[in-house]
Amino acid sequence: MKKVLSIAGSDCSGGAGIQADLKTFAAHGVFGMSVVVSVVAENTSRVIDIQDVTPDMILKQIEAVFEDIEVDAVKVGMLSNPGCMQAVADGLLKWNSPSTPVVVDPVMYAKNGSPLMAEGSIDALIKTMLPLADVLTPNVPEAEKISGMKINSLSDMEAAAKRICELGCRGAVLVKGGHSVGGTDQSRAIDVLYDGIVGVFSRFDAPRVDTKNTHGTGCTYSSAIASNLALDMDLRSATLRAKAYVTTAIEHALPIGKGCGPTHHFYELYRHGLN
Repeated sequence: MKKVLSIAGSDCSGGAGIQADLKTFAAHGVFGMSVVVSVVAENTSRVIDIQDVTPDMILKQIEAVFEDIEVDAVKVGMLSNPGCMQAVADGLLKWNSPSTPVVVDPVMYAKNGSPLMAEGSIDALIKTMLPLADVLTPNVPEAEKISGMKINSLSDMEAAAKRICELGCRGAVLVKGGHSVGGTDQSRAIDVLYDGIVGVFSRFDAPRVDTKNTHGTGCTYSSAIASNLALDMDLRSATLRAKAYVTTAIEHALPIGKGCGPTHHFYELYRHGLN
């Protein structure tokens, strides 16, 4: 069985963060492991508080996993401050094989808009995490923050993806189109992938689902990509399958809680079993 490690924050309400990652791993038939970087007291409506794990404990968790278990892919999610980022970077540089893919989801805000990354941490993210990312998966607001440009169209998404790659990302950038972008068909959710290794753009198109229950979609999407890469898919195939998975999870999202409910990570598994 392939093994995938999530390095991220913990969501006690179960819809996002490490909890969403582990559910996604299970739905893809890979064995999930986790390194908790931050404990987040949140629910579908708000973030109450964040308590960061010490850099030393982050490093020890990474060591505990890698010294004992072979890792086939790594997903990195919420990193709330430069200290967390540096600890994760140091741990991966020491323990992770250069051939093991790393998917980085630069989480900045919860679905309800609450900040999950400290102000002024963008430069640290660019310096420490981009060079380790085989795939970086920002949504449109995150891509605007990292690239320093406004995104108003699909061509802007492509330009931002390329600019982010040129900032030091070692692989590809996927700008996710879940947020509406002006000048595009609002009935479609279109993601733009720029493969910086070969200099090629790809687009991934799916119907936009009319629901407020999208808590954890970014975590789920990036974890699905990491799972598919661990299963030896090429980048385009891994992203295409992940796009289909997260779209289904949103289509059958669960009306749990008073705010933005979680997606249904196991809808296809419950209906059809593992393919």
